[in-house]
Amino acid sequence: MSSTALSLLLAGSSTAVWAQDSVESDDDVVVLEQVVLTAEEQVKQSLGVSQITEEDIEKQPVTNDISEIVRKMPGVNLTGATATGQRGNQRQIDIRGMGPENTLILIDGKPVMSRNSVKMSRGGERDTRGDSNWVPAEMIERIEVIRGPAAARYGSGASGGVVNIITKRPETFSGQIGMHLEYPESSKEGDTRRLNFLIGGPISETLSFRLFGNINKTDRDATDINPDPEPYYDEDGELVDLDPLAGSEGVRNKDIGGLLSWDVAPGHVIDFEGNFSRQGNIYAGDSRNGRIQDTPSSSDENAPNLLDEETNRTYRRALSVTHRGEYDFGESNSYLQWENTRNTRLCSGTAGGGEDNITYCVDTDGDGENDATKFGTIELDNVTAKTEWILPMQLGTKNSRVTFGAEYRGEFMDDAISIRGGLDDSLVDDTGVPADSADRDPESDQYTIGLYAEANIEWNDKLTLTPGLRFDYNDNFGNNWSPSLNATYQFNDEWTMKVGIARAFKTPNLFQLNPNFVYVTRGNGCPWIDGAQVDGPCYVLGNEDLEAETSLNKEIGIAYTGRNGINASLTYFHNDYKNRIGSGFYQYNEGATTNRLYRWENQGKATISGLEGNFSTQIGERFAFNANFTKMIKSEKDDGQPLSLVPDYTVNAAFDWYATNDVTVTLSATHYGEIDAASINSTTGSEFEETTKRGGYTLFNLGTVWNVTDTVRLSGGVTNLFDKTILRTDSGTGANTYNEPGRAFYMSLNKTF
Repeated sequence: MSSTALSLLLAGSSTAVWAQDSVESDDDVVVLEQVVLTAEEQVKQSLGVSQITEEDIEKQPVTNDISEIVRKMPGVNLTGATATGQRGNQRQIDIRGMGPENTLILIDGKPVMSRNSVKMSRGGERDTRGDSNWVPAEMIERIEVIRGPAAARYGSGASGGVVNIITKRPETFSGQIGMHLEYPESSKEGDTRRLNFLIGGPISETLSFRLFGNINKTDRDATDINPDPEPYYDEDGELVDLDPLAGSEGVRNKDIGGLLSWDVAPGHVIDFEGNFSRQGNIYAGDSRNGRIQDTPSSSDENAPNLLDEETNRTYRRALSVTHRGEYDFGESNSYLQWENTRNTRLCSGTAGGGEDNITYCVDTDGDGENDATKFGTIELDNVTAKTEWILPMQLGTKNSRVTFGAEYRGEFMDDAISIRGGLDDSLVDDTGVPADSADRDPESDQYTIGLYAEANIEWNDKLTLTPGLRFDYNDNFGNNWSPSLNATYQFNDEWTMKVGIARAFKTPNLFQLNPNFVYVTRGNGCPWIDGAQVDGPCYVLGNEDLEAETSLNKEIGIAYTGRNGINASLTYFHNDYKNRIGSGFYQYNEGATTNRLYRWENQGKATISGLEGNFSTQIGERFAFNANFTKMIKSEKDDGQPLSLVPDYTVNAAFDWYATNDVTVTLSATHYGEIDAASINSTTGSEFEETTKRGGYTLFNLGTVWNVTDTVRLSGGVTNLFDKTILRTDSGTGANTYNEPGRAFYMSLNKTF
């Protein structure tokens, strides 16, 4: 629930954004009427908050994942969790440069944490597409993106911000069927087909329901989509050929969900909801370092070819009960949710250069042979509960809305897969971890309990103050306090200023905490200390003593809402990120010259600062223009290395032409600035001899929405209009770590009834 944050941002809004309908006069001349939009529409781009509406998604349809449109909001990009560039074609939502792990995804206000079931590699990356694709785009009413200090009240994982996906709830008995097709011009890129339905409405005076289903498929890229790498000569003078780099893997989604809503009494509604999703990949050969791996072993000519196969699949079940209440003294929203995720995938390496790459499993069925196609499952149960009460009251003489809340998050993982790493017998006494993985406990868990309060105080007719305080207790690291203060000052009807400061945090994940999670390297992955690499083998273990990551987030922004529909804002943000968690450099068994022991550690600091802004206006009677930008001033760790691979700046712009009452044409463009690569290996500390940047580029899209009838809507267009194809050329030592698809043609058809 983002009511307090939105009400703070709305405090300074006064002028409506332009929109028009048409009516016919008696002499059949079309006359344009001005329509005043709602407050929700006015706040589509405000200080610290963006809102993506259903109409926005219709004008710029997503291929597969809503991250494609969220990335076009100010302050947002798509990145990996580190600057390694690993899994480059699986970038996720990154708000204000804090990384995907610090972006909290919500569906109807409830946290989604399925990606936490995917093993975190020693470099800090996960082989996952994230949690932004559990709801098909056609089922979404709107998406709220909350950035910076206003997001701190949402607890762990919101240091960058929050993405809240709000789903549709039919008010009358109705339904819809949607279809989306997308065909790239290049035969080397995958096609997309999506079909879904929604039906719902009242079934009695006190009961209503919703049922939706979705199926979609995006094919993988061809194995030769990226250029062949240049061979090189090794230290012995031998010519070495490198495997090519993989393109984007394919995706299969199946979703079904049901909601039963019971008006149990006036002002009191109870929702019973269940959702089931299955996401599977279509393997394109992608490995941890980006090189194509088509079999479990390049040295075994009998190894099965895995291209086009499903090598991983994720099942997500979510059951919840929600109560919304209205009282004489205020309102409440409470829920209990169980989220179960089964992450099932082919066996992958747990050590060295083959970490996370598909590999032969050890003999599990007793036939004396390794199993090349054995699937293993990591199961994660997340239990979340929350109650929030919003109470209008007088604080002294000031009109206020005070929010009180309590939250519980429990994480319970059963993982016999990623704890398979071997441990030398000499380290058993130092660690208390059995050398044989079969003797280790596959279960790990943690819980966090949070209490928070926030007041929206109308200090006077110009100033609104929003102080807040959140307290969390975690059974591993103990207490965490998250104070915040936001303020909005309305100079006049046109100019508004907002300032904010908040302390946000993130709990360590279960892989980082689990001492049974063992990584081993025989030498090449050992740290470099004082300019030299220590001898192997080296071991990195999970650490039960990790502290929470924290971030002190600050922002100051000014907004202008004037006549003729002009709406503009500019915000400066600065985050001091502390206690970042990474694989260790401190040797715990000091003096050992072999079997050196390291752990995941709270390492150091990082500084993130930048500017974000937006501008929108009407142009004449039939045109509208809007644009936003993000400029990263600084995004680096205390060793001078980038925190993640984000563009120096990003500019998004869209020009709408309301050609008729039923036809809208949109020309949009996005420009991405340069991306600098890390010069130091984040897992070993060694310095790369050579790195490459990704140069700036611009992508244009052209789309049309035609309301054929009151119940039929047709959309079509071209993405990447000028076919600016960007190919992947780097694997770990540069910033060219992902593909940008070329020109493609799409069509969407939606029928309501």
